[in-house]
Amino acid sequence: MILVTGGLGFIGSHVALTLLAQGQEVILVDNLANSNLQVLERLEYIANMYIPFVKIDVRNTPALNKVFEQYPIDAVIHAAGFKSIEESLQKPLEYYNDNVSSIMSLLRSMQRSGVRKLIHLSSLAVYGQSSLTLNEELELNFHYQNSYVKSQQMIEEIIRDTFQTDSEWRIAILRLGNVAGAFEHGGLGEYIAPLPKNIIPLAMQVASGQRELIELRKSTETEDGSFERSFVHVIDVCRSIHASLYWLSTQEQHCCEAINIVGEVSSIRHVLKLLAEITEQAIPVIDSEYCFNELAQIGSQSDKAETLLGWTTQKSLKQMIEDQWRFYQNTLSVKN
Repeated sequence: MILVTGGLGFIGSHVALTLLAQGQEVILVDNLANSNLQVLERLEYIANMYIPFVKIDVRNTPALNKVFEQYPIDAVIHAAGFKSIEESLQKPLEYYNDNVSSIMSLLRSMQRSGVRKLIHLSSLAVYGQSSLTLNEELELNFHYQNSYVKSQQMIEEIIRDTFQTDSEWRIAILRLGNVAGAFEHGGLGEYIAPLPKNIIPLAMQVASGQRELIELRKSTETEDGSFERSFVHVIDVCRSIHASLYWLSTQEQHCCEAINIVGEVSSIRHVLKLLAEITEQAIPVIDSEYCFNELAQIGSQSDKAETLLGWTTQKSLKQMIEDQWRFYQNTLSVKN
């Protein structure tokens, strides 16, 4: 059985459904800070089965211990945590408390229960430097001033220090690009909050008439003046997790590897242009006066993922937006 933390979140829910479709058993935990029980109902409806779920905060170690005692867990996929680079500037204590405390609690519970197989979902932003050629051999830039990035760097350090203490650990740290998309059939996707933290949900609100325009921060270091990012379809992320689980199960010795999981590189302005074409709606953009030291470029290739996991991205940025827009339209029709 596989424990998925943040199991009702955007990535966690897609991971759960993919694992169930492959015949795996899962147990989901979530504190519902960025999700809701409607996601669980949707998962059970699609899977046509009961899915074990426990509402707990991963930081509550005694409660988490009980989950490990109750269920025969043999691997953990850690998808819980706060993930906004911009929001972390206003809420540094919340980001450190949530993200760093969660991994410490999880590792303690795993040690106590004897579970030593972990996939941690990190971010390409963890490098803390602007580049489209980030690779796993690069040292992390610990001087980049952002609470989310620093919390992810701390998490990786904590994981590696823990790994060094026990020869049974098998760990994959997946550094994800910007995740977007939904299941092709439109049955599961990202439930967009009234005030989204990411550009694609914001633009979809504009396309659906719920928002007038997009405020876009400028960066003079890129060709069109907007930030450039590696995007990856959530289904490709699920495939990478499945490949990582298999790879970890084949390792005869303990291992801890960081692996970049990315897809197509695009500027934010190109994303908005593509979204306008797909939705057939104009996406007005104005320059934002608010600015902070955001990384102009965050991009990579997936050479290591292909070598170790046999994984490459399969879905384009256009497919990501089409799939996410389809699901978003479905949620709007349900509300109406």
